[in-house]
Amino acid sequence: MRAGATVADVGCGHGASTVILAEAFPQSTFVGFDYHQASIDVARKRAADAGVGDRVRFEVASAQDFPGTGYDLVCFFDCLHDMADPEGAIRHVRQSLVDDGTWLLVEPMAWSTIEESLNPVGKVFYAASTSICTPSGLNGEPAAGLGNQVSDERWARFTAANGFTRFRRATETPFNRVFEVRP
Repeated sequence: MRAGATVADVGCGHGASTVILAEAFPQSTFVGFDYHQASIDVARKRAADAGVGDRVRFEVASAQDFPGTGYDLVCFFDCLHDMADPEGAIRHVRQSLVDDGTWLLVEPMAWSTIEESLNPVGKVFYAASTSICTPSGLNGEPAAGLGNQVSDERWARFTAANGFTRFRRATETPFNRVFEVRP
Protein backbone atom coordinates (compact mmCIF):
# COMPACT_ATOMS: atom_id res chain seq x y z
CA MET A 1 0.00 0.00 0.00
CA ARG A 2 2.98 2.28 0.45
CA ALA A 3 3.77 1.97 -3.28
CA GLY A 4 0.13 2.33 -4.30
CA ALA A 5 -2.77 -0.10 -4.15
CA THR A 6 -6.44 -0.11 -5.02
CA VAL A 7 -8.46 -0.77 -1.87
CA ALA A 8 -12.14 -1.46 -1.19
CA ASP A 9 -13.49 -0.89 2.33
CA VAL A 10 -16.79 -2.78 2.43
CA GLY A 11 -19.31 -1.96 5.13
CA CYS A 12 -17.51 1.34 5.69
CA GLY A 13 -20.34 3.08 7.54
CA HIS A 14 -19.35 6.70 8.17
CA GLY A 15 -15.96 6.15 6.52
CA ALA A 16 -13.68 6.31 9.57
CA SER A 17 -11.61 3.28 8.56
CA THR A 18 -11.41 4.39 4.94
CA VAL A 19 -10.19 7.87 5.86
CA ILE A 20 -7.64 6.52 8.35
CA LEU A 21 -6.25 4.17 5.68
CA ALA A 22 -6.10 6.97 3.10
CA GLU A 23 -4.20 9.20 5.53
CA ALA A 24 -1.72 6.42 6.29
CA PHE A 25 -1.16 5.37 2.67
CA PRO A 26 -1.16 8.46 0.42
CA GLN A 27 -0.02 6.52 -2.68
CA SER A 28 -3.12 4.29 -2.65
CA THR A 29 -6.71 4.86 -3.75
CA PHE A 30 -9.76 3.83 -1.77
CA VAL A 31 -13.42 3.13 -2.34
CA GLY A 32 -15.75 2.79 0.62
CA PHE A 33 -18.98 0.86 0.15
CA ASP A 34 -22.01 0.72 2.41
CA TYR A 35 -25.66 -0.06 1.73
CA HIS A 36 -26.85 2.95 3.79
CA GLN A 37 -27.07 6.25 1.86
CA ALA A 38 -27.02 8.50 4.94
CA SER A 39 -23.78 6.85 6.12
CA ILE A 40 -22.21 7.35 2.68
CA ASP A 41 -23.17 11.05 2.82
CA VAL A 42 -21.36 11.41 6.17
CA ALA A 43 -18.35 9.47 4.85
CA ARG A 44 -18.01 11.76 1.83
CA LYS A 45 -17.97 14.83 4.08
CA ARG A 46 -15.41 13.25 6.41
CA ALA A 47 -13.08 12.44 3.50
CA ALA A 48 -13.35 15.99 2.18
CA ASP A 49 -12.75 17.44 5.66
CA ALA A 50 -9.68 15.21 6.09
CA GLY A 51 -8.24 16.35 2.76
CA VAL A 52 -8.23 12.88 1.18
CA GLY A 53 -11.20 13.35 -1.14
CA ASP A 54 -8.92 13.21 -4.19
CA ARG A 55 -8.04 9.53 -3.45
CA VAL A 56 -11.18 8.36 -1.70
CA ARG A 57 -14.69 7.91 -2.99
CA PHE A 58 -17.77 6.43 -1.39
CA GLU A 59 -20.61 4.55 -3.05
CA VAL A 60 -23.84 2.94 -1.96
CA ALA A 61 -23.53 -0.81 -2.55
CA SER A 62 -23.93 -4.04 -0.66
CA ALA A 63 -21.17 -6.50 0.17
CA GLN A 64 -22.67 -8.95 -2.32
CA ASP A 65 -22.61 -6.59 -5.31
CA PHE A 66 -20.17 -3.72 -4.81
CA PRO A 67 -18.74 -2.69 -8.17
CA GLY A 68 -15.24 -3.20 -9.48
CA THR A 69 -12.57 -5.82 -9.85
CA GLY A 70 -8.81 -5.70 -9.59
CA TYR A 71 -8.68 -4.69 -5.95
CA ASP A 72 -5.34 -5.34 -4.29
CA LEU A 73 -6.95 -5.27 -0.87
CA VAL A 74 -10.54 -5.62 0.30
CA CYS A 75 -11.30 -4.76 3.94
CA PHE A 76 -14.24 -5.79 6.10
CA PHE A 77 -14.05 -4.21 9.55
CA ASP A 78 -16.41 -5.91 11.99
CA CYS A 79 -19.34 -6.39 9.61
CA LEU A 80 -19.37 -9.82 7.91
CA HIS A 81 -21.05 -11.57 10.84
CA ASP A 82 -23.94 -9.04 10.67
CA MET A 83 -24.85 -9.87 7.07
CA ALA A 84 -27.82 -11.96 6.00
CA ASP A 85 -25.74 -13.43 3.17
CA PRO A 86 -22.14 -13.69 4.39
CA GLU A 87 -21.28 -16.43 1.90
CA GLY A 88 -22.52 -14.28 -0.98
CA ALA A 89 -20.25 -11.52 0.31
CA ILE A 90 -17.29 -13.92 0.55
CA ARG A 91 -17.83 -15.08 -3.04
CA HIS A 92 -18.04 -11.49 -4.23
CA VAL A 93 -14.81 -10.53 -2.45
CA ARG A 94 -13.02 -13.39 -4.20
CA GLN A 95 -14.31 -12.22 -7.60
CA SER A 96 -13.24 -8.63 -6.92
CA LEU A 97 -9.63 -9.32 -5.88
CA VAL A 98 -6.58 -9.55 -8.12
CA ASP A 99 -5.08 -13.05 -8.15
CA ASP A 100 -2.48 -12.16 -5.51
CA GLY A 101 -4.79 -9.84 -3.55
CA THR A 102 -5.61 -9.93 0.14
CA TRP A 103 -8.85 -9.78 2.04
CA LEU A 104 -8.43 -8.17 5.46
CA LEU A 105 -11.23 -9.51 7.64
CA VAL A 106 -11.65 -8.11 11.15
CA GLU A 107 -14.21 -9.85 13.36
CA PRO A 108 -15.05 -9.79 17.07
CA MET A 109 -13.07 -12.08 19.34
CA ALA A 110 -14.72 -15.49 19.50
CA TRP A 111 -13.77 -18.90 20.76
CA SER A 112 -14.30 -22.43 19.52
CA THR A 113 -16.38 -23.64 22.47
CA ILE A 114 -18.95 -22.22 24.86
CA GLU A 115 -16.66 -23.07 27.77
CA GLU A 116 -13.87 -20.93 26.32
CA SER A 117 -16.35 -18.09 25.85
CA LEU A 118 -17.29 -17.91 29.54
CA ASN A 119 -15.14 -14.87 30.25
CA PRO A 120 -16.04 -11.17 30.61
CA VAL A 121 -15.50 -10.34 26.91
CA GLY A 122 -17.29 -13.45 25.70
CA LYS A 123 -20.31 -12.74 27.91
CA VAL A 124 -20.63 -9.17 26.63
CA PHE A 125 -20.19 -10.30 23.04
CA TYR A 126 -22.83 -13.02 23.38
CA ALA A 127 -25.25 -10.42 24.78
CA ALA A 128 -24.56 -8.07 21.85
CA SER A 129 -24.79 -10.95 19.43
CA THR A 130 -28.22 -11.91 20.68
CA SER A 131 -29.66 -8.40 20.65
CA ILE A 132 -27.87 -6.74 17.70
CA CYS A 133 -25.85 -9.01 15.41
CA THR A 134 -28.11 -12.01 15.02
CA PRO A 135 -31.25 -9.95 14.27
CA SER A 136 -29.25 -7.99 11.69
CA GLY A 137 -28.17 -11.22 10.03
CA LEU A 138 -31.77 -12.42 9.91
CA ASN A 139 -32.88 -9.27 8.06
CA GLY A 140 -32.59 -10.40 4.45
CA GLU A 141 -31.99 -13.50 2.39
CA PRO A 142 -30.80 -16.15 3.02
CA ALA A 143 -31.01 -14.90 6.64
CA ALA A 144 -27.85 -16.56 7.95
CA GLY A 145 -28.16 -14.98 11.40
CA LEU A 146 -24.59 -15.85 12.36
CA GLY A 147 -24.12 -13.44 15.24
CA ASN A 148 -20.73 -12.21 16.32
CA GLN A 149 -19.43 -15.44 17.84
CA VAL A 150 -18.18 -17.18 14.70
CA SER A 151 -15.09 -19.30 15.43
CA ASP A 152 -11.89 -19.20 13.37
CA GLU A 153 -12.64 -22.71 12.18
CA ARG A 154 -16.06 -21.74 10.87
CA TRP A 155 -14.70 -18.66 9.05
CA ALA A 156 -12.00 -20.87 7.53
CA ARG A 157 -14.66 -23.29 6.25
CA PHE A 158 -16.76 -20.44 4.81
CA THR A 159 -13.80 -18.90 3.01
CA ALA A 160 -12.53 -22.23 1.63
CA ALA A 161 -16.00 -23.14 0.36
CA ASN A 162 -16.19 -19.84 -1.50
CA GLY A 163 -12.95 -19.69 -3.44
CA PHE A 164 -10.15 -18.89 -0.99
CA THR A 165 -7.18 -21.17 -0.35
CA ARG A 166 -5.40 -19.40 2.52
CA PHE A 167 -6.85 -18.25 5.82
CA ARG A 168 -4.94 -17.27 8.94
CA ARG A 169 -5.39 -15.22 12.07
CA ALA A 170 -2.75 -12.54 11.53
CA THR A 171 -3.14 -10.89 14.93
CA GLU A 172 -5.64 -10.22 17.67
CA THR A 173 -6.60 -7.89 20.47
CA PRO A 174 -8.69 -8.84 23.48
CA PHE A 175 -11.71 -7.71 21.44
CA ASN A 176 -10.97 -8.51 17.78
CA ARG A 177 -9.35 -11.04 15.48
CA VAL A 178 -7.63 -9.88 12.30
CA PHE A 179 -7.60 -12.44 9.50
CA GLU A 180 -5.56 -12.51 6.30
CA VAL A 181 -7.54 -14.31 3.60
CA ARG A 182 -5.96 -15.00 0.21
CA PRO A 183 -7.00 -16.63 -3.07
